[in-house]
Amino acid sequence: MESSPRSVPGAQAIARAAVLLRLVTASGAEGASLQELARSSELSRSTVHRLLSALRAEGLVDRDDGRSRWMPGPELFLMGTVAAARYDVTELARDIVRSLAVKTEESAFFSVRRADETVCLLREEGSFPIRSFVLSEGVRFPLGVASAGLAILSFLPDHDVDAYIARHPELVSDWGRQHDVAPLRTRLTETKERGFAINPGLIVEGSWGLGAAVFDRAGRPEWALSLTGVEFRFGPDRIADLGRTLLAHAHQLSNRIATRR
Repeated sequence: MESSPRSVPGAQAIARAAVLLRLVTASGAEGASLQELARSSELSRSTVHRLLSALRAEGLVDRDDGRSRWMPGPELFLMGTVAAARYDVTELARDIVRSLAVKTEESAFFSVRRADETVCLLREEGSFPIRSFVLSEGVRFPLGVASAGLAILSFLPDHDVDAYIARHPELVSDWGRQHDVAPLRTRLTETKERGFAINPGLIVEGSWGLGAAVFDRAGRPEWALSLTGVEFRFGPDRIADLGRTLLAHAHQLSNRIATRR
């Protein structure tokens, strides 16, 4: 019988280090301060500093001593380059994301599902001069919050959706009452019926988003394409047009991924 993760020696330290690595990479080129990382990880400053120092010694994180900011280290780049050969489909998506931005004039994105979150991999600006900056490369959201994660969660099997909601009662306290179980399940049902997700300014007031799931060869929703823009650009008639364009691009990318060697 295999040991449970909690019974494996050192598992807690590894889990904490992994949380910090995710937070540091999500901070992008700007990096994150020790205080920010301690607050986001809910760990003490001394624990965070100890773990970051160990990760820095291995080249997994780096520190800008002048600004006291922590950033991804060179070893992460080398590891990511190797892993990309198996997991990364960004290059398959790049021209499709660009086409989506050109045709809609809105900011277009490509995100990947990672466990219970989505991570933005690509951003392409549309030509419309007023833009939403809720999402950019490296930013993570829980499934069911941003439009990309809502689209992915909608097309997961029912038992996976039930398990996800049970695991994350904090969605309400972190993201507001509209992420309680009842309204979330309503949005999931509507998304599945419509084919694409709509986020009517639930993250940032006035910033709307649309998302469509992208499927792997086995039919699992592992990625998503999404659009964001200001509210007045997302009237009912235009949402229908944007949704059709978004679904067409998502279908194209799903086919491309399925036929990739």
